[in-house]
Amino acid sequence: MSNSCIRIEADIEQINKCKLLLEEQSQKIESMTSVLNLVGNTVRFNILYLLQKEGRLCVCDLSDILGISISAVSQHLRKLKDRQIIYSVKEGQTIYYSNNEAKSHLLDSFFSLLTDETKTELV
Repeated sequence: MSNSCIRIEADIEQINKCKLLLEEQSQKIESMTSVLNLVGNTVRFNILYLLQKEGRLCVCDLSDILGISISAVSQHLRKLKDRQIIYSVKEGQTIYYSNNEAKSHLLDSFFSLLTDETKTELV
């Protein structure tokens, strides 16, 4: 692929270094963008934020809090669970959902923006 540019001089070493960096990090980048794509949905982001704040919630709790049907909440939970961003634990007849810390830590900086009064302009 040939690109034309009006720069005076290209730093071929920098270009090659950056290409290599992206190549080396491609799996991690793919994993991160996959998570970010999934939580780009407001309902799913809200679910993860609530789980981060509360530790665990059941479908009925989330349905009441979000004001959407249990069926809709379940569909969002299934997507998050399929990607292992959350996990579930059954206690009696109730299934509780919690964030998978191994993956949800990727969102901590976004969550902190919600509670940091000094950064309200970014939100």
